[in-house]
Amino acid sequence: MAQVIGFIGLGIMGRPMAKNLLKAGYSLVVHSRSRSPVDELVAAGAKAGTSARDVAAQSDVLITMLPNSPDVELVALGKDGIVEGARPGLIYVDMSTISPIVSQKVGEALGAKGVRMLDAPVSGGERGAIDGALSIMVGGDQAVFDSVLPILQSMGKTITLLGPLGFGGFTKLANQIIVAVNLTALGEALTLAKKAGLDRALTLKALAGGLAGSRCMDQKTPNYVGNTYQPGFKIDLHFKDLGLIMESARALGVPLPATAVVQELFSALRVKGRGGLDHSAVITLLEELAGVPA
Repeated sequence: MAQVIGFIGLGIMGRPMAKNLLKAGYSLVVHSRSRSPVDELVAAGAKAGTSARDVAAQSDVLITMLPNSPDVELVALGKDGIVEGARPGLIYVDMSTISPIVSQKVGEALGAKGVRMLDAPVSGGERGAIDGALSIMVGGDQAVFDSVLPILQSMGKTITLLGPLGFGGFTKLANQIIVAVNLTALGEALTLAKKAGLDRALTLKALAGGLAGSRCMDQKTPNYVGNTYQPGFKIDLHFKDLGLIMESARALGVPLPATAVVQELFSALRVKGRGGLDHSAVITLLEELAGVPA
């Protein structure tokens, strides 16, 4: 019998990830808070589930791609959740970026029902999700990882098992530090260059060829040149990640001074009503502070 995959959460990232599973030939059952992406996936060949419970009951492997820890807890353990529909042997792969502690809590609760869980957050933004080129950071059992690796390979390019359940989440938090600080550094550098009178496109071309070049720069260059910040990954979501980072850092006794400053900048962006913009839009706040016209 063909393996059935459930997919819950069809947002900016989840929708293209689910589409790539369909392209790879998997049978897919989908569910999301909004109806339009469900209809889009059904038109592409998926089946609609009525609830997380319904999706779990039909699935051999179930994937979630949700905004935050409470969302995962609700979908996994709440009323009409995964826990109510799961059969023993179900593999649950949470690809959301949430608290690793919550991942471990959910894994323990589902384990009592015979469900095996991996946490597998991703990096690469909307472009990486569309291209099936995500970096997937996985925590959990080796045998479970091996069994779902072909599924993960339909969505990602770099797939790494890092240790027990929760280790994927800790790795993703480390990733989000680097991305947030990198985007802030890019914002500062490009603001300085613009106020000095430099052409932005030429500045980026010059910087990209040296040690300052980065994947962030490559992916966000069209935003900076066009001065448009439609979300590939929203400031609101990265701010949520920064909260998870600082919470984990305090629990582990790790000072993160640069990250703390960046968290405050992202907080200011949200106060200004820019939480729905792409996280590269941190440059807009830095330009304001420098008196650089948009």
